[in-house]
Amino acid sequence: MLYYPYFRGKQFELILLRDFAEFFATHDICPIIEPVRSNLSPLRRTIESLTEENTNFILVVNPQVGDFAKKPDVDQLLDEALGHSIHATPAFIVNRDSNVDNIKSRIESRPDRVFSIIHYGFEHGRELAAAVNELPNVREHLFIESYTGKLYQRYFRNGDAQRILIRSSFKTQKNADYEESEHFSDLHVTFEDEGMDGFGDYLIVGDEYSETGGPAYAVAIHITYLNPEEDMYVYHFKSDQNASPIDPAGKFSEALSKLVDKYREPESKIFRSRACNQFVELFNEGHFPGLGKVKQISMQHHIELIADYLSRE
Repeated sequence: MLYYPYFRGKQFELILLRDFAEFFATHDICPIIEPVRSNLSPLRRTIESLTEENTNFILVVNPQVGDFAKKPDVDQLLDEALGHSIHATPAFIVNRDSNVDNIKSRIESRPDRVFSIIHYGFEHGRELAAAVNELPNVREHLFIESYTGKLYQRYFRNGDAQRILIRSSFKTQKNADYEESEHFSDLHVTFEDEGMDGFGDYLIVGDEYSETGGPAYAVAIHITYLNPEEDMYVYHFKSDQNASPIDPAGKFSEALSKLVDKYREPESKIFRSRACNQFVELFNEGHFPGLGKVKQISMQHHIELIADYLSRE
């Protein structure tokens, strides 16, 4: 697999994973899920949907944000991964507080299952590589780019595990401050130049985690697109209103009108995705589905865009 989109397990992200399970399977996309809610019922439903479609996915068993930030229930989440789906690969995040011996022993205790390691700021790459490079059931090393340097990544070249680079390409700021368009990423083209076997991103959300988005003084719809050189950029379609948090539906209508105008241009760069068709339908109906749903549709478009690019390579 080449593309590994990284999801935090908020409600709208889990809904997207369920709705798009078949798409992931048919396009060989491997989603990464980091649970953020202690109520695991929605996660279990998502795992069931992915399993029904034979979709391979990675489940983080020691989440670092959300309800699990202070004390991840590793054993419970490991049971969810190992017990509910043969398509689930448990993943350990290793950061500056990680215990190498503990992670190694957990992986060694289940030689019948494969594991992934997500590198997120661990400071002793040589030590960790010596401990895990020879483990035959480590399938992937996933490097969060902004927390792992080239030297660190180099330690994990030996062995059979795939090396995946995850880039946080979305630059988070206040909606009213976004430019109309800005560069997003070229990693979908250059990951092999980086010596990697695949790539991933945090879609149009970014690595920075927050429980809520705060009041929407402005509404923005984020749509990634490819320029003629296949470099990826992102449009930020913003509402004109931005002085107060009232009238999110009206602000969405303003932003959506700009998106649809750009989408309908004869030489539009926006990929004709199923997600964008949903935006057009919302425009025609004059319907506001809520900001969570808007973000979900934008994430779906990003996935469809990358899948289309990879299908042409």
